[in-house]
Amino acid sequence: MYLLELAGDEDPFAIREAASRCSGVEALAPGLATARGVREVSTLAYTRRVCRLVGTCNPTVEDAAALLRAAPTDREGTVAVRARDVRGATGVDTQAVERRLGGILVDRGFSVDLEAPDHTLWAFFSETAAVGWLQAESRRDFSTRKPTDKPFFQPGSMAPMDARAFANIAGAEPGARVLDPMCGTGGVLVEAGLSGADVVGVDAQAKMVRGARRNLERYLRAGYETLQGDATRLPFADGSFDGIVFDAPYGRQSKVAGSSLDALLGASLSEARRLADVAVVVGDRPWDDAAATAGWTVTDRFDRRVHRSLVRYVHVLA
Repeated sequence: MYLLELAGDEDPFAIREAASRCSGVEALAPGLATARGVREVSTLAYTRRVCRLVGTCNPTVEDAAALLRAAPTDREGTVAVRARDVRGATGVDTQAVERRLGGILVDRGFSVDLEAPDHTLWAFFSETAAVGWLQAESRRDFSTRKPTDKPFFQPGSMAPMDARAFANIAGAEPGARVLDPMCGTGGVLVEAGLSGADVVGVDAQAKMVRGARRNLERYLRAGYETLQGDATRLPFADGSFDGIVFDAPYGRQSKVAGSSLDALLGASLSEARRLADVAVVVGDRPWDDAAATAGWTVTDRFDRRVHRSLVRYVHVLA
């Protein structure tokens, strides 16, 4: 069994993204989840680290110490102990936890190395405490790709951490092919490409196509393509993609190429259904009915508040 430390404060969304790399993911406590199996997790956005679960207990230093004393281990070498009060939920003294658990491990024959240990033991304290041996950590380099720092920027560009999560949910990974038919500045494409997928971006505006390509050239070495086109009539064969992600135009009164937003989204959803079996569609309002009309099933929907005047409705379609 594996232990996941989640990022952000929307656990259901984080768990859904984790399920793109892990099997049998279930909530354990605020900020924590478990999984039966894991694959490559370094590209996850809303999972910080994965540990081999030692066990769970009440969130006290004494109970964590008792848990570790009772747990067998076949590890040896050097060790570091880290503790975290998840979201400040318990007020536990994390330094006291580290000293106590570290002492137990030293008594078992480990030596302490805080700089480059052979093994790291993590203790997380939430509504439940969980202890585990670190197995993998995700790369937390999203701040290096802030929208305003990219070669091409437009207001309203999506944060890279969210773009990565949407791409992962849509199936971005090595060997996959992902399409964004309304690619804008290419933020989703960059993150899908960094997850290992080959990516294709389409936009109705030549300016956006050129700008997205500049951004892709900055962050990806290969495996990307951009073209100007109509999201309702795309030049690709049926089933050409493993997943589709797009951020729909915002505004109930929006007009795009002479069509209403409702008509544009309905036709785009139908076209997406022809091209892939999975899609993630983001909008400023629910599109459940339009998705159903286009032949999709909304398997999940997450209503994520960006700020007081904007909620992003994230639809996972299959």
